[in-house]
Amino acid sequence: MMEDKLNLTKTWDKTFPKSNQVEHRKVTFHTRYGLTLAADMYTPKTYEGKLAAIAISGPFGAVKEQASGLYAQTLAERGFLTIAFDPSYTGESSGFPRNVASPDINTEDFLAAVDFLSVQENVDPEKIGILGICGFGGMALNAAALDTRIKATITSTMYDMTRVNANGYFDEEDNEESRYEKRKAMSLQRTLDYKNNDYAHAGALPDEAPEQAPQYLIDYIDYYRTKRGYHPRSQGNGKGWNVTGCQSFMNMPILQYSNEIRSAVLMIHGEKAHSVYFTKDAYANMINDNKYTENKELLIIPGAVHTDLYDQTDIIPFDTITDFYQTYLK
Repeated sequence: MMEDKLNLTKTWDKTFPKSNQVEHRKVTFHTRYGLTLAADMYTPKTYEGKLAAIAISGPFGAVKEQASGLYAQTLAERGFLTIAFDPSYTGESSGFPRNVASPDINTEDFLAAVDFLSVQENVDPEKIGILGICGFGGMALNAAALDTRIKATITSTMYDMTRVNANGYFDEEDNEESRYEKRKAMSLQRTLDYKNNDYAHAGALPDEAPEQAPQYLIDYIDYYRTKRGYHPRSQGNGKGWNVTGCQSFMNMPILQYSNEIRSAVLMIHGEKAHSVYFTKDAYANMINDNKYTENKELLIIPGAVHTDLYDQTDIIPFDTITDFYQTYLK
């Protein structure tokens, strides 16, 4: 299948230092929708036989040079072949218009990553896992409910993007009137975009949090708008998402059959994260009437906030993550 030729950076432009324990190279792969995704592949420098492999993406609005790359490189240091990929329409991946998201297409991004890993000569196709961060935690769990090739899934500081778009934060807009007003605004914006032959952008995060900003906004700014996590291709910078970029999330809930997932799942979240209710509720729904609960785990990290699990290596439970994949990818 033909893939789009992508303009991939050749320099190390990550938000974390390069490891001397792994080999790194850029790769591309295609989705079932004809999109070409860009990824960083991390491979242990020394290994024997075929490797267990893990595909990683997120946070929602981030790029592979940020948190997903950090997870990927760290897990490669621990013996796994990993890829961190940019979702469709973002980062260095293909797709136009830019800066849009879809529960279907972004779930497919994970499935396509599994396609790619399954045919690598140095990968054991029976030992493939995935890991999703923030909004891509929800996509990863959704992918696990669809693809039986996925043997182990981890969600880290998960968002259910369909829920938050339909109901607002903390379900405070979970009523018909609120959803109608959002639908009306999106519908009018679509007409304006078509008339202007361009897509309006929601804009990047501010450089500083406004007075009385919620803690999660302060945390996001501290990651995306400072040296800690800034990257020019991230949605937290530049133009941000399209105004209509997440329209379909309002009427296409994911995780409908998560309680039929037979493979192993570990869900990780910070105790103090504003978003912890997404993981707690998704975990409860996943194990409800599920005949395969022995391989399902919930891990709440004491004192951690949402963005701590992006890049704080003293808080991210990499030992637990490693043990989980070693147990279920064997």
